[in-house]
Amino acid sequence: MRILLVEDDNFLANGLSLVLKDSGYMVDHAEDGIAADISLSTTHYDLVVLDLCLPGIDGIDVLKKIRVKKNNVPVLILSARDQVKDRVIGLDAGANDYLTKPFDMNELEARVRALIRLGWGNQEVVTIKNLHFNTVKRTAHINDELVTLTKRELAVLEILVRQRNLLIHKEQLLEQLSSWDNEITNNALDIAVHRLRKKLKKSGISIKTIRNLGYTVT
Repeated sequence: MRILLVEDDNFLANGLSLVLKDSGYMVDHAEDGIAADISLSTTHYDLVVLDLCLPGIDGIDVLKKIRVKKNNVPVLILSARDQVKDRVIGLDAGANDYLTKPFDMNELEARVRALIRLGWGNQEVVTIKNLHFNTVKRTAHINDELVTLTKRELAVLEILVRQRNLLIHKEQLLEQLSSWDNEITNNALDIAVHRLRKKLKKSGISIKTIRNLGYTVT
């Protein structure tokens, strides 16, 4: 899952990025509202963590632009504006959640998980044949047996399961798996898919390669 973190405090942004990356998310960091608006116009994100006091374009204006463009990406406002009226303005502008600074990191992570689960239709467990993917814990089981996956393998599986029965173009996979400071190569993706096939052999599902196009899960 790919997250856009919009925060002008680089010290805070670096800390948040490390925590989210350690949880297996791809994180892009925009330091101002203009950079955030450009990023959202060119890249698909599964979540936006948005500060309000930003240079360039204020966070509320960034949020309004997101919704005017009919972009339904979940947005978590993370702001020092802690008055009730500020929360009301943010939520009315289209935010899905609002967390004030200072905050507890465990609570932030829980809210991130809850918002990303929206993309799964609030399904906690997605089952395909003998594979059970937990969208909250981000774990995979074949029947009752835990499948041990690397972060990259987990990320690939997450995308494939979420878009099961659809053709997922290789370029789309590469984009979703890459962040600005960590670009995945074609070869690395091929290796991850190959290893996934071996680990999921007993699940009954098949990751099919559509030559020169991409992959599909059935």
